[in-house]
Amino acid sequence: MLSCKEVTEVCSRELELPLELGEKISLRMHLMMCTGCTNYRKQMSLLRRFSKAYADGRAVNIDPDQDLAA
Repeated sequence: MLSCKEVTEVCSRELELPLELGEKISLRMHLMMCTGCTNYRKQMSLLRRFSKAYADGRAVNIDPDQDLAA
């Protein structure tokens, strides 16, 4: 199973490149058990969306009830 440090690396890579099947499975298994890494992944996704919107000159509205990983 992946360590938390490895998960942060995979999550960062996941934003740029598609993951291999084994990586996806290992990541999902870890995220099912680790709320810290789950929160990290959501935060990374949110930061990426904000950064992309800012670079494109768009505003981003966040619904507090919305799943941040979307």
